[in-house]
Amino acid sequence: MANDVSAGITGTSTIAGRLALAVTLLAFGLGYADVIDGVSAADAVSVAHYVGGVTLFVAGLFAFRDHDTLNGTGFVAVGAFWFTWAVSAGNQVSDNAAGLFLLLFALIALSLTVSGGDQLTQGTYGLFLVALVLMAVARLWGPDSLAKVGGWFAVAAGAVAWYAATAALAHWPTALPRRGRAAGRGVTATG
Repeated sequence: MANDVSAGITGTSTIAGRLALAVTLLAFGLGYADVIDGVSAADAVSVAHYVGGVTLFVAGLFAFRDHDTLNGTGFVAVGAFWFTWAVSAGNQVSDNAAGLFLLLFALIALSLTVSGGDQLTQGTYGLFLVALVLMAVARLWGPDSLAKVGGWFAVAAGAVAWYAATAALAHWPTALPRRGRAAGRGVTATG
């Protein structure tokens, strides 16, 4: 496009889904990163349950209705992750079970990362993938400091998801400019 601005996401269900994903990733990540005194990962459970689980799942169903397969799949799958995570957190699962669960959902994040979509979608799911792997390794084999680093990756993923939703609402750029062979002369590639 002439302005190097990708049309990106336009459906309201996708914008709402990205906002829900952003809030959940930020709460989850900040809890694991242990940035705020008295706020832990366990405190993000209710946000994960309702905003991440229910809202994302519903946004995914609406995205499917709009024939948006990538965001529909992403929101439904990640919504199921958050809902299951919130429900299982109350049952005090073992570290091995939690680590396995995180690794399995990392596979979903990997699929969503490589499936295409715009740069912000790939960035969100790629950062979430790294967060899940680090947190899984911390639960399975330690050290606990890896979970804190994973929390920071989740915060970064949440920030990217928030920017993507806000950019769609505010008509900000959602793609990096692409330069053609004549980049030095100020000519921008269109495709």
